[in-house]
Amino acid sequence: MNHHSGRELARRRRRPLLATTAAAFALVMAATACGGSDSDDGIVELRFSWWGADDRHATMQEAIDVFEDQNPDIRITGDYTDWGSYWDRLATSTAANDAPDILMQEERYLREYGQRGALADLSEFGEHLDLSAIDPLVAETGELEGQTFGIPTGVNAYAVLADPQAFEEAGVEMPDDTTWTWDDYVEIANEISQATDGEIVGAQSMAYNESGFQIFARQHGENLYAEDGTLAFSEETLASWFQITSDLLDGGGQPSASESVEIEAGGPDQSVLSTNQGAMAHFWTNQLGGISGSAGRDIELLRYPGETENERTGMYLKPAMFYAVSAGSEHPEEAARFVDFMLNSEDAAELTLSDLGLPANVDMREHILGDLPPADERSAAFLEEITGDIIDGNPPPPIGAGEVVEITKRTSDELGFGDLTPEEAAEQFIKNVSEATGSS
Repeated sequence: MNHHSGRELARRRRRPLLATTAAAFALVMAATACGGSDSDDGIVELRFSWWGADDRHATMQEAIDVFEDQNPDIRITGDYTDWGSYWDRLATSTAANDAPDILMQEERYLREYGQRGALADLSEFGEHLDLSAIDPLVAETGELEGQTFGIPTGVNAYAVLADPQAFEEAGVEMPDDTTWTWDDYVEIANEISQATDGEIVGAQSMAYNESGFQIFARQHGENLYAEDGTLAFSEETLASWFQITSDLLDGGGQPSASESVEIEAGGPDQSVLSTNQGAMAHFWTNQLGGISGSAGRDIELLRYPGETENERTGMYLKPAMFYAVSAGSEHPEEAARFVDFMLNSEDAAELTLSDLGLPANVDMREHILGDLPPADERSAAFLEEITGDIIDGNPPPPIGAGEVVEITKRTSDELGFGDLTPEEAAEQFIKNVSEATGSS
């Protein structure tokens, strides 16, 4: 094999990955999986399954090649597809006792697979899997009832992305994001729209992603979900959150309801920042590169408004995804060795860079800083700045959380078109989410 170091391969870098949105789907699973086997020459054979675009597939295969060079007793077959097909395939293979030995998980589905006994407890592989360098803010996010079903690959944060050029054209000063309040946010957005006669909109609608409300709830000492998967916020807090959107619509600070529907359907590439039609929008830090590229401008990251308004901050680090091992793998220790390589190896870090989120291993995060594209470098610096103010992480969402994506969009549209008041929107959202997650 023509062996390249991870750093050499990393220099052929690929565009930053845009975060995907989970589609709702009902998962029916049977018993746990069976896993890899031994080849005739005594080499342990494992399957590793992940989702993503072509760039990620190439990266993962390069990482597998390096691992096999260093571990000649293990052979790994890559099994990959796009996001939507991934979950259908994983549900089917798990029900058929043929799940991959090593698999990617996402927070909306981790509880589903973990509680049904499909995932191994990774805390049992201490000799083969070193978790000592995982960022403590996300180290426990894959834990359920004392068992560790997933280890974060990397981290992102939900933030406000802002276009300094749009602010300048509107004659409005960029906010001090260490002190700004939600009232400031509404006032600034409305002012930008008014100063430019709507040519530049102040802010894209923030009501389509429940992650924004999760920060808002945390700022109020509440949360989106509790440890047991039930809803952990008050109807009053959610109504206050929807009121902000109502105030922006009334003041012209965000696009109309019909425009917002169209913008949301277009994804990040059609955001008001990507099309140079707005000053602010809410996205994950690992989306900065793609949006900056589409905009042709250096977009900046801002802390969420309201971080200093109450007794606690609300921002948090989100695991981009998780590494997991099948509970039915015939070779769980060898599978754990591969997870250890992906988490703790400089070779793997130099290949994946920020594609799986900035590394959850804090030593590897520091190691790759010099190799990151400029936008990812800014994301890394931003995460470094906010980490000291982050209080804790979040428990895995409940079973059925994938449906909350569509519930959030539907509620946002009905609020935007005036079919619901903020109070009615809050009541409807709680009812629908409670039904979807079985917490009613």
